[in-house]
Amino acid sequence: MSEAKSANPQRRWRATLWSILAILALSVVLPSIGYVMAQSGGGTAFGDRDANPRAEMWRDAREGEGGFTTQTGPYVTNTMISNVGENWRQFRTGPLMEYGGYFLAAVVILIALFFLIFGRSKLEHGRSGMTIPRWKGYERVLHWFVAISFIVLAITGLSLLFGREVLIPLFGAAGFAGFAQLSMTVHNYLGPAFSVGVLLMILLWARHNIPNRTDIEWFKAGGGMVGKKHPSAGKLNGGEKVWFWGGVFLLGILVSASGVILDFPIWGQTREDMALAQGVHAIAAILWIGFFLGHAYIGTLGTEGALEGMTRGRVDVNWAKQHHDLWYEDEIARGVKPEAEQSSSSGGAGAGVGQPSH
Repeated sequence: MSEAKSANPQRRWRATLWSILAILALSVVLPSIGYVMAQSGGGTAFGDRDANPRAEMWRDAREGEGGFTTQTGPYVTNTMISNVGENWRQFRTGPLMEYGGYFLAAVVILIALFFLIFGRSKLEHGRSGMTIPRWKGYERVLHWFVAISFIVLAITGLSLLFGREVLIPLFGAAGFAGFAQLSMTVHNYLGPAFSVGVLLMILLWARHNIPNRTDIEWFKAGGGMVGKKHPSAGKLNGGEKVWFWGGVFLLGILVSASGVILDFPIWGQTREDMALAQGVHAIAAILWIGFFLGHAYIGTLGTEGALEGMTRGRVDVNWAKQHHDLWYEDEIARGVKPEAEQSSSSGGAGAGVGQPSH
């Protein structure tokens, strides 16, 4: 009797253990059997049952299959879900915002570190009190139109890209919505005029930016940004030519062309075309803004006397000799005579986005 009592609990434990093992095994095996049957038989795991109509509908919708919807317009007619738009949204809110933000922050930090370490490039011999003409009036008007437009477009464009993360905590959702709408309107209307200005700038200044051997020596000397040596340069130095061809020409054309495609969807652009244009526009614009920050620093805070060429059209003779000695010699050889400085301005800061006055 006692042996029978002791055996019952053991049997119950063994039965429980086997039951648990059986449940685990079946929970793995049964779905696998269904999957194998579906793969081998070309049908479902449960024979020839019809496919789920709802699943089929959403699968077709996500793949962009044609059909009928009540929506109308150039990009959404008879398309319930567009993978292109969703892929673009994920790229915009993911890598573009993340790496674009890192890039711009890194540029600002590097410029700040450079200024803290090397300081401002000052006039070694001070001001001479004599000036020579650097840029004509129409060139300065074009420069400042493009420069101011660039800054406005950069602010509005970055607000649209990073606004949800940066501005909503400051303005609130309703405040940001109004600002975003205003930013988009300004961006869309100002963009075409800016593009025309960039094109004129390219046509006007390309001849001054033809690379030559002097530029190579300028780069070898670090452009005179570090140390006491100031390499020779013509009207524009090697760094300014890099800015012109890499920034104004290449990135300017990419931003302008993609902006026109986005602004004027009248040439039969598909949703894929618009998404591609959005990507090119955003990436090129972020690179250009980073490039511009370096250009603006050198032409303003980084170089004493650089801004005057674009504000007054004339530069101090000592500035010309220090930064553009070959150009200064050519001007004197052409018969240009320096004149006494009429303004008490002390020189200083700033060039814009177009052609640097450095």
